[in-house]
Amino acid sequence: MYDTLPSNTFSIPCHDIVYAVEFSPYEWCSSLLAIGTNSRVTIYSCNFEEEFEGEKNFKLVRDFQNGCQVRSIAFCPDTAYRLPETVDQLRFVTAGIDKKLRIFISDIVNKDTVKVLDGHTDFINDVACNPANDDIFYLASTSDDLTCKLWSSNGEESARFQLGAPGMSVCIHEREHRKLMVAQKNGIIKIFSLDLQQQILSLDCGVVPLMSADWSRHDDVIIAAAAVDLIRHSAHCVSITSLIDGCPQFVFSIHSYPLERRQAHTEGTKEIKWSKSHPTLLATLGRPGRQIKVFSTRHNQVPLNTSLQVAYGLSWHHSLPVLAVGGDQKVHLFAIDPNRSQSAT
Repeated sequence: MYDTLPSNTFSIPCHDIVYAVEFSPYEWCSSLLAIGTNSRVTIYSCNFEEEFEGEKNFKLVRDFQNGCQVRSIAFCPDTAYRLPETVDQLRFVTAGIDKKLRIFISDIVNKDTVKVLDGHTDFINDVACNPANDDIFYLASTSDDLTCKLWSSNGEESARFQLGAPGMSVCIHEREHRKLMVAQKNGIIKIFSLDLQQQILSLDCGVVPLMSADWSRHDDVIIAAAAVDLIRHSAHCVSITSLIDGCPQFVFSIHSYPLERRQAHTEGTKEIKWSKSHPTLLATLGRPGRQIKVFSTRHNQVPLNTSLQVAYGLSWHHSLPVLAVGGDQKVHLFAIDPNRSQSAT
């Protein structure tokens, strides 16, 4: 049932099942990879040779006690690592199964601090940091408690948006950091203005339950979303893309009529992520089994199609076509060739 892994796959050994992975999304610390397990968060530095030839260097940077299973991780923009004339600092946020957020700060040598944020009354499904690091808010979180909360840099709740269903994903675009995207489990994707403190756009994906969504780094009008029944692309203004799990895929015009159909995972998709380095690469985690696929939306190719016995979380490297996936006592790193194609079945 499980495929032989491609030859361009590497792994980082871990002490436990990995439930969350997150590459730093910032160029100045893009080598950092956060790994969340049942009770800990481990930060590695990952250095890849050009074109992935030669030795791969995975260095343990710091290990932290989280106290419970990690559901989501987000790096903060004031993280600095190996920069000239800059003191090293790690700052990141975790969402745990105990319904709490934790902000970790470390100088990587001696001093580690953690601030616990209470406020959500049900499971937290996603957390995101504001890439602009401005005064309005520092991070956002969304939960099964039907809220999306904004938090200041000192850990105080600064605002909240009431949702109509559990919030599954939250994103802040690096070029649209005054706008917030929240994907609800009932198939509704909402865009909020942080300046106006109100909703400015709502998109109905048309299927439930929606499980995951991601905002393309390369195009701020492209959103991908994964649900149980369909995989769908939808559009508003220029084009907004929603990939909603399972069988057909649709591309909608401004008037929201289907333009394109294709099949992804036959039994549903749990998670979806746009590549940060290539605008047309899209990774999905779905069923049957723990199936991982990477699609090229431009050429309709499938550069990666494999399955793992254990797979949780997807994260792309900032500037390389490298995909991280959590596994059983390891993190799998897939170096993707956008021009390579495997069978999509």
